Amino acid sequence: MDQESTLRTTTMLVGGLLGVALVFGWEVRVIARSTHPRLRAVEAFATTLSMFLLLFASAYYLVERGLPGTFSESLTRTDALYFALTTFATVGYGDIVAVTQVGRVMAMLQMLGGLLLVGLAARVLAAAVQAGLEQTRGKPPPE
Repeated sequence: MDQESTLRTTTMLVGGLLGVALVFGWEVRVIARSTHPRLRAVEAFATTLSMFLLLFASAYYLVERGLPGTFSESLTRTDALYFALTTFATVGYGDIVAVTQVGRVMAMLQMLGGLLLVGLAARVLAAAVQAGLEQTRGKPPPE
């Protein structure tokens, strides 16, 4: 990952992941104070998931442009989003495959991030919904 375009893509990916984390944290605070916490939790998960997938799709697209041959075929924007969703859903590959080490590392990062996103997000959002429901009922939220 020593080429200039790959370094820029890596910086964009890390910055984007920080942005996703910040938006998620803000959403959790909003859910805990909302009069409709369940609805806000669904909205927060959809927003966070969409940002996560678009971020990785953009990174895959940029890496393929900067390092041609990273994947088994050249990626269009649609192909990059397809690959990101395929990786997130863990349905497997067959048509588009990461060929280089850079592509494989990015796919592994997305796999780990996706697992964390689903597991951690479910737990945190459930707690925020509970806090919001307790606030709606007039009880103080748990510390």
